[in-house]
Amino acid sequence: MLLSVILLMCGCQSQEQAGNEKVDETEKKITIGMSFDSFVIERWQKDRDVFVSMAKEMGAEVNVQNANGDLEEQKKHIEYFIDKGVDAIVIICIDSDGLADSVKKAKDAGIKVVAYDRLIHDADVDLYVSFDNYEVGTIMANNLVDNGLAGGKVIMLEGPLTDDNVRQIEDGFGKVMAENQIEILDTMHCDGWRAELAGEYVYNNLELIEETDAIMCGNDNLATRVVHALAENRMADRIMVVGQDADLEACQRIVEGTQVMTVYKPVEKLATRAAQCTIALIKNETIDGGDLTVANDGKYDVPYVKLDPIAVTADNMNEVIINSGFHLKEDVYLNVPGKMPE
Repeated sequence: MLLSVILLMCGCQSQEQAGNEKVDETEKKITIGMSFDSFVIERWQKDRDVFVSMAKEMGAEVNVQNANGDLEEQKKHIEYFIDKGVDAIVIICIDSDGLADSVKKAKDAGIKVVAYDRLIHDADVDLYVSFDNYEVGTIMANNLVDNGLAGGKVIMLEGPLTDDNVRQIEDGFGKVMAENQIEILDTMHCDGWRAELAGEYVYNNLELIEETDAIMCGNDNLATRVVHALAENRMADRIMVVGQDADLEACQRIVEGTQVMTVYKPVEKLATRAAQCTIALIKNETIDGGDLTVANDGKYDVPYVKLDPIAVTADNMNEVIINSGFHLKEDVYLNVPGKMPE
């Protein structure tokens, strides 16, 4: 009987320990809230998929929310994540000037905050992860100069100024324009990155469009509408167009000859690095690397993981886009199979 009692007590203790272990495992589970501006821009879906996959590999769960371009909705996302007690919040902000108070609430609750791709002003985020956006503008401008724009005229059709990247890109682009005596005929900002506004601009300003030699588009989605509008007015072959993000249609246009170049920002590298750094922040581990620098958000200096963008033209399409697996060769050369490399 004594032996039976001892065995029974040991069994109870074992069950209790197992139960405690399960509780510990639950407590150790890392949770990340991720709020996207929207999925209107093609690349965001890839950013999401890579980030979630890498975080999962590292033992974290990611709750993804889509604000559909609504700042108030994005604020609700942050409140929701705070209430859920997540370990970190990753934000692709709609308005760089509109989230400082929300970020403060999250940080006051002990939650790490990461600004993904777009800097949040006056917020003192724990980390900003993006590409060198000033360099994006410089790359666009230099490509146009290399294609004979020096001394010519250009129109800039950009995204909204609520996106901090737009300001940085314009600064880089404008500097090269000034250095090469290129006249900027006009600048227009598309609210909410709505591509139809760029197309409407072309239709509504045909006389000005006829004067220009090139159109700088803030991203490839805008460039798609611009090139379609130019084509309908028989100007697509005459006016140079540049964009960014390496959308499939843009890559197709480049090999076809209706877009000069796009700026490729390796999404997989950005999203992977962001996931790794976010989890390191949660674990209070040091973030290091040659890509780590500092950015000023208007009020605070914040750690900045700055990655390099890459110019993509017809000459390096295979090396940069196809060999990396970003797009398939058959898809890029779909409309010009005769140009498809072996």
